[in-house]
Amino acid sequence: MDKKILLVDDAAFMRMLIKDTLTKNGYTNIIEAADGAIACDVYASEKPDLVIMDITMPNKTGIDALKDIKAGDPMAKVVMCSAMGQEAMVVEAIKLGALDFIVKPFKADRILQTVKKVLG
Repeated sequence: MDKKILLVDDAAFMRMLIKDTLTKNGYTNIIEAADGAIACDVYASEKPDLVIMDITMPNKTGIDALKDIKAGDPMAKVVMCSAMGQEAMVVEAIKLGALDFIVKPFKADRILQTVKKVLG
């Protein structure tokens, strides 16, 4: 199960939380980015199997990063994360090609369920 997963969130704590959940369940090839701009660069160089990305970030939002990643790789698998109350952005992300979204605060089983579904 050596799928490469890119975690994108400006909060290091959130990245750590998701990474911890994934590594405990066998996903060990995890790379991180602190904002959407870095995510686009890392995606281009690393070609991860899955991106789990926050919507609200400095420098480049998750929505803008999603647009750029999908423009460069229409087959990119991206799951968005958002806090409650961001329904409009979630809908936009799905329209732009995000495969799913996870609502914060995260539940470990929801993260795993989504990752397994997307990675097959």
